Amino acid sequence: MPPAYAGRVRGIESVLRAVSDLHVSYDDNRAIVEKLEPGAPGDWLIVAGDVGERFEDIEWALGVLRDRFEQVIWVPGNHELWTVEKDSANAPRGAARYEALVAMCHRLGVLTPEDPYPVWTGAGGPVRIAPLFLLYDYTFLAPGTSTPEESLARAHEAGIVCTDEFYLHPDPYPSRAAWCAARVEESERRLTEVAGDLPLVLVNHWPLLREPTEIMTYQEFAQWCGTVRTADWHTRFGVEAVVYGHLHIPRHTVYDGVRFEEVSLGYPREWRRFGLRNDLARQIVPAREVPAAVVGRVGA
Repeated sequence: MPPAYAGRVRGIESVLRAVSDLHVSYDDNRAIVEKLEPGAPGDWLIVAGDVGERFEDIEWALGVLRDRFEQVIWVPGNHELWTVEKDSANAPRGAARYEALVAMCHRLGVLTPEDPYPVWTGAGGPVRIAPLFLLYDYTFLAPGTSTPEESLARAHEAGIVCTDEFYLHPDPYPSRAAWCAARVEESERRLTEVAGDLPLVLVNHWPLLREPTEIMTYQEFAQWCGTVRTADWHTRFGVEAVVYGHLHIPRHTVYDGVRFEEVSLGYPREWRRFGLRNDLARQIVPAREVPAAVVGRVGA
């Protein structure tokens, strides 16, 4: 814990916390990150994607958080994977962009999905944290459709199309679905190797189940929110909690006895309307009693 924060809160146990969808390209969100602090010395922080779009913004935010928390663990969201014009990192695309982000995290001392799964040994532990990068494959079908192709066509007809279609490139994979398949296969292999060792906390930007997306206003958007291939992971791998973001619907839910925590901040227009949560860096371990409240936001 850096000197500025060490000893600030005495007599309080360190915990594992999580936040996502910081979107620091917005000045008001950037100001929130500047004030985000641990609750106690030794707190770890999971950052579940969508820090920003530009390398310099992502590096700034993760650097600030790494200086304050004992350990920061990051997984990419779709926004980090966008290739945008105003990016100082020569705008790499696809897997090359992800690899550059991982290298940046390693320079900062931030853990990524490419590192060995760390073990939290503080309060509520030990638990093994599995940061994942899985993407989506359009199998969360739009209502009334039966194939990803039909679902995508329906979304275009409705005018509900994710910006990923223009900025998130899958190179060298032939499609985002193919990249998703490769990521799912590798992550499944790694999880199988550690399953049964310690309780797992799975971290992915996109929800592992279709159910969390069912409260979204525009169901056509669900196809950019995950894959059916992970539907049993929370019961199959001995999971204590699943952490995700992307939906901008922060809430606590339980599926098959497993906690699911959506921990997004979201866009300023959203949190101004609904108010900032007191638990922005939400406690994940040890488990905490929280209401299963739904804040009616949708935006990814």
